[in-house]
Amino acid sequence: MDVPLTLAAALLIATGIFHSVLGEWLIFRHLRRGTLVPQLAAPPLRSRNIRILWATWHLASVLGWGFAAILLGMAAAPGAPVQSLVLKALSGASALGAILVLVGTNGRHLGWIALGTVAAFSWAALP
Repeated sequence: MDVPLTLAAALLIATGIFHSVLGEWLIFRHLRRGTLVPQLAAPPLRSRNIRILWATWHLASVLGWGFAAILLGMAAAPGAPVQSLVLKALSGASALGAILVLVGTNGRHLGWIALGTVAAFSWAALP
């Protein structure tokens, strides 16, 4: 097991957790009324702006966890071919990102289509 890569992956995982939890606690809890996705406007931002900000906020954490998965895979098998690992991590992170944007914006922001397509193409490219 490659210790520096494992530590880097752990730091990415922790950063993503802290980023999402602190964002929810410090920012988004004030903008929701009993819903998962914040819906209250915060002038000058409208409700739809808040929803995509929420999705994008958590997308950064999800993509960081995808990178962490790549680092952990590389740490577990130093020198092994990594194409399959990278494609699985990218596909999974993109799929979760697509779901976040889809749910966060009720499908109104087309980013979910792009992220979902990246997930599908990445998965299809697996050897």
